[in-house]
Amino acid sequence: MTAHTTGRSATGRSARTTPRRGRTRVSGLPGLAFIAPALVGLLALYILPLLTTVYLSFTETKPFGGETFTGIDNYAALVADPQFWNALRNSAIYTVIVLLGIPISIVIATLIHAVRRGKNVYRVLFFLPIVTLPVAVGMVWRYIFNGEFGLLNQALGAIGIDGPSWVADPTVAIFAVSIVGIWMSLGTSIIILGAGLQGVPPELLEASSLDGAGPVRQFFAVTLPLLSPSIFFVSVLSVISSLQMFDLIYVMLIRGSQAETASQTIVYYFFQQTFVRFDRGYGSAIAIVLLLLIMLVTAVQFRLQRKAVFYG
Repeated sequence: MTAHTTGRSATGRSARTTPRRGRTRVSGLPGLAFIAPALVGLLALYILPLLTTVYLSFTETKPFGGETFTGIDNYAALVADPQFWNALRNSAIYTVIVLLGIPISIVIATLIHAVRRGKNVYRVLFFLPIVTLPVAVGMVWRYIFNGEFGLLNQALGAIGIDGPSWVADPTVAIFAVSIVGIWMSLGTSIIILGAGLQGVPPELLEASSLDGAGPVRQFFAVTLPLLSPSIFFVSVLSVISSLQMFDLIYVMLIRGSQAETASQTIVYYFFQQTFVRFDRGYGSAIAIVLLLLIMLVTAVQFRLQRKAVFYG
């Protein structure tokens, strides 16, 4: 009797289990169908090009096709290439200067947040450079920085300062481009930081005010720590985009000039090697080094945020 009951129970469980397994397999198909376009796009646009680039970085390519496997020769040539190190230095300079725009963004976002009316108008005005074509931005700033008739030098001349040829002087061209980079990055930073400011509980500000804290003390003791996740997010985005900077150098600097050679970034050097000199193997090695550099810097940022970012 017990054995019969046990057998029936086991049979009942298996009878109930089998349809469930069948429904699980069938219900998974629509899910796969929904994510299939994203998987195909990820494979075709990211994973496959990445694997191809890794392979090409170990080859010597010819202008009209064909590859010869050369091992790590391209990477060894990069280590001994002074132009590569110069491009890497320029990318680092541009990144550091653009990061200096984050404190400016914090101040502007705080001032906009304190305004009672017209907040969206100010946000739109600062966000306009983001939706403007980088080529158009570069052309406008190229005329502003013109050494002979540029608006900047005319303004400096009005107060007795003789401005340099900003985009033609190899010693200052990268700094002129970096100023434009700060101007272009303000919009995104202000929007993100503004959203972070809206998440600061007003109760904490009121409590600190009752304790005798003034506006400056409130900002550094309450607002800034609670804004640190947004600042961290902005810094990660700024570093990644700055290390990939190309369009401003291409548009603002004169092709073939000393300023272009002296101020080229690592992505611009990749463009020169891959699409101008048609050395795809060497260009692929540059791209892989840039990928590893971005991964390393981002990993360091995430490591440091454990001590500097406060998640309240």
